Amino acid sequence: MTHKITMVDLHGQYQKIKPEIDQAIQEVLDSTAFIKGPQVSQFEKSLSDFHDGAHAITCGNGTDALQIAMMALDFKSGDEVILPVFTYVATAEVIALLGLKPVFVDVKKDSFNIDIDQVEANITPKTVAIVPVHLYGQCAEMEPLLALAERNKLFVIEDYAQAFGAEYTFKDGSVKKAGTMGDIGCTSFFPSKNLGCYGDGGALVTTDKLLAEKISIIANHGQRVKYYHDLIGVNSRLDTLQAAILNVKIKHIKKYEQNRQAVADYYDKALSGLPFLSIPVRSANSTHVFHQYTLQLKGVDRDHFRQYLESHSIPSMVYYPVPLHFQKAYQISGIEKGAFPISEKLSDCVISLPIHTEMDNDQLSYICEKIRDYKA
Repeated sequence: MTHKITMVDLHGQYQKIKPEIDQAIQEVLDSTAFIKGPQVSQFEKSLSDFHDGAHAITCGNGTDALQIAMMALDFKSGDEVILPVFTYVATAEVIALLGLKPVFVDVKKDSFNIDIDQVEANITPKTVAIVPVHLYGQCAEMEPLLALAERNKLFVIEDYAQAFGAEYTFKDGSVKKAGTMGDIGCTSFFPSKNLGCYGDGGALVTTDKLLAEKISIIANHGQRVKYYHDLIGVNSRLDTLQAAILNVKIKHIKKYEQNRQAVADYYDKALSGLPFLSIPVRSANSTHVFHQYTLQLKGVDRDHFRQYLESHSIPSMVYYPVPLHFQKAYQISGIEKGAFPISEKLSDCVISLPIHTEMDNDQLSYICEKIRDYKA
């Protein structure tokens, strides 16, 4: 192999675009406009263009994006928000912080995404929104979910931090990007994301101009004009250095997506048919941008399998080992073990392999050879 296998190779990715990145950073240093420099509005324009003209508002991180979205939609304490129980904690975190009630539902075992039937069964007079999380890189089943939300007058907030650039095809043939189908889309630019900066960053997108203006105000202390605060807001902004970096990297996002898909294609061909694992299922209606390449193990002790991989210098990760209803901070009275059987099973059997933009065939061949040699 040419070099060490890593889950993410940010150094290798940086080296390929180093002159562009260094110049962008130097321009910010020379201007000293570290907050709200011109690169921020430039990136918001690029982000809007990427999302087919949807309004884009940057913020401090993906968690802030979710909180700002719920503040902008005027949810009140006690309102219920439906979300998948198999996801990262940030989605539930902001619901709890705002005094709202998280209502957990299970996911589909093939796509890992929210189960629409369970969403419908959990709608009450207090329900105000649904938060589909586009997990691992492909969109949830948005067409039936949007129809369900419309029938029940509910908002839809897309958490598409893992599916930046994924596209969903509707029955009429129209295609929309992740984040642009619901009322608001929320994403993160955490360094390991498909479009990542070199620190923290996030954004919201919406096709509603008035809502976009409200989001922008909330993210800036609730002010339109400095020192005049019309709304209760927060201090959440993308700094100029991160915007400058993202301005460079968004130009390469299609190539990054293709590189990840090529890695996934390699894994698919090399690992399909093995009796002790299942490769990811690709949705018929959504492209997959493979933020993660996640297997389901069958009849295998995951810890033993991970130790075996580690013994051969192959890293792995588990996203996520504990579903939200088992997390101490989010335990809800009456919800016991067995309440969400698919999520509970997935938490015990999923494992993610290295996937990033800089992987080469030598690394992939080695990983797949060792996995095929594993004795379950």
